[in-house]
Amino acid sequence: MHLQSLSLLQFKNYPEANLVFVPKINCFTGNNGSGKTNLLDAIYYLSFCKSFSNPADSQNIMFEEDFFVVQGKYHVSEKPDELYCGVKRGQKKIFKRNKKEYDKLADHIGSYPLVLIFPGDVELIHGGSDERRKFLDGVISQFNKEYLQRLIDYNKALLQRNTLLKTFAEKRYFDEASLEIWDEQLVIHGTYIYGERTRFFEQFKPVFQANHQKLTGNAEVVDIAYDSQLAESMLGSLLLASRDKDRYVQHTTAGIHKDNLLFLLNGQPLKKFGSQGQQKSYVIALKLAQYEFTKQLKGFHPILLFDDIFDKLDPRRVELLVQMVAQDDFGQVFITDTHTERLESILESIEVSSRIFHVTDGLVLPGRDFHNSKEPIE
Repeated sequence: MHLQSLSLLQFKNYPEANLVFVPKINCFTGNNGSGKTNLLDAIYYLSFCKSFSNPADSQNIMFEEDFFVVQGKYHVSEKPDELYCGVKRGQKKIFKRNKKEYDKLADHIGSYPLVLIFPGDVELIHGGSDERRKFLDGVISQFNKEYLQRLIDYNKALLQRNTLLKTFAEKRYFDEASLEIWDEQLVIHGTYIYGERTRFFEQFKPVFQANHQKLTGNAEVVDIAYDSQLAESMLGSLLLASRDKDRYVQHTTAGIHKDNLLFLLNGQPLKKFGSQGQQKSYVIALKLAQYEFTKQLKGFHPILLFDDIFDKLDPRRVELLVQMVAQDDFGQVFITDTHTERLESILESIEVSSRIFHVTDGLVLPGRDFHNSKEPIE
């Protein structure tokens, strides 16, 4: 699958734009604030029916205008495909595939897989454990629908149990039987989730480590540890042992909602001992491993977006990363960067079709094409 062309009308800082892409590597270069990220956001819109930078649709309409349109023409399984997204102030968003509007936007999600790597991913390291669980759950849910439903059911039971604990405190009574109803639900769903997370990491960790080795040239040794209370005891026993504490603090202190991921660099905590460049390389390797799992699930290459991720990476790591995604293991890639000359130098040395666009305040100008391969330019 690849995106052949993109058309924008009054989207963010673009009055109008029409771009034609090559099947492999497409780059947008220009100064910060010129609108490079907005082009990636338009591509993201076509896969997820929303922006990755601003969830309010109306705020993505160009200033003082009433609507925006984003259209994309794709090549999927040897056939042409066309997507249309239109947003008008005060009206329902319109999303069409091959001129047929979706009844539910959820029906579209997953049809055009895409993985985004952007500066905000560093929150996986510096944010709370909820950020890391969100990443973990997002990857597993892509290929395991039962996992997603169990996660929803677990969170519903957790909310009910926490509400009950607060009620006990407010009304100064305790009903053990009522609490055990929700304990049972947490055990049923939490035990399943823990098992799936454990099995997932047995497969995910070596893929992540292999990607990191390619990205850094074996410069560091990395690892991920899955930290869960359930590794030490059954969830039912944990809930029983923490019951008095839970009544005191009025929320549930044991369960898979307390799970965490420990990111390690050369055996030490990445957050504390890793440089900015090392932390960025680690996160990129995580997201590239996510890409591989998505590819295995769908049976074809997702689109890969790199938004301004070369900052804090040394030139060698930048070159290794571009060379890595130029391989057959990856499909179409979109890159934003402020250093045109650096990208041109790298693209000249790799044997894939590639194209550079220059972006200046809502205006996109075609730059150089690199025809270093035998594949056709579409």
